[in-house]
Amino acid sequence: MRVTWVGHATVVLDLAGVRVLTDPLLRRHAGPLRRVGPAPDPAAWTGSDLVLVSHLHSDHASVASLRMLPGVPMLSAARNERWLASRVGARVVGAADDDWVRMTPEGLAAPTHEAGDPDDGVTVRLVRADHHSRPMPHRPNEAHGHLLRSPEGSVWFAGDTSLYDDMSELPELAGGTVDLALLPIGGWGPRLSAGHMGPEEAVEACRRVRPRAVLPIHYGTFHARGMELGNLDWMTRPGRLFRRRLAAACPGVRLLDLPLGGSVEL
Repeated sequence: MRVTWVGHATVVLDLAGVRVLTDPLLRRHAGPLRRVGPAPDPAAWTGSDLVLVSHLHSDHASVASLRMLPGVPMLSAARNERWLASRVGARVVGAADDDWVRMTPEGLAAPTHEAGDPDDGVTVRLVRADHHSRPMPHRPNEAHGHLLRSPEGSVWFAGDTSLYDDMSELPELAGGTVDLALLPIGGWGPRLSAGHMGPEEAVEACRRVRPRAVLPIHYGTFHARGMELGNLDWMTRPGRLFRRRLAAACPGVRLLDLPLGGSVEL
């Protein structure tokens, strides 16, 4: 499995011959948000086979970025399907909470309630995310994470969420173990609104799920336009806190401490 952190909640997963892209923000800026550093290298996400859209807040469902992926199928919640399909010009599969969707050589298969054999390609399902703050009247506000199973391991992409008790059930859904967790630990401002995890909450999520490895995401990438550029310590602070507290609370969990644009093979 090869993992590339493009920035914020955008991650490229190369597993079992399938390239999966999460919540793509692929441009230099995203509306009023300004990226630290240059625009992402297109080589990281070119050739994507599947896009996962956790929810429709603008820092996770940028129409301008989604339109840079012509013909790539997208998977999101059923309530988000119509809105996405009308704007991005690609096939969008809206899944129910207990649906599994399999990637085939022909693309996404129809959703089914059967997880199937984890050694037979890549399957994805929605999982719970508690993220109902900042409702957007012009967009649905259905939020989920995603769980992927493949011959090369299982991945939990949390999306945006606060802690919830059922997180401890994710390893069972994954077939016994979550091999990699993509966990948000911050945001694009000094303060987090409800429905997010900071470093302490993300460490507690690791304690409940016990993944083999964790990649901290959703921090250190964007700040709002007009912020004082000489005082952006809040952007990197979540990473420092998460590293320290993860080592103390979950010493058996491998930390993937990637820079923006960095990759690692598991």
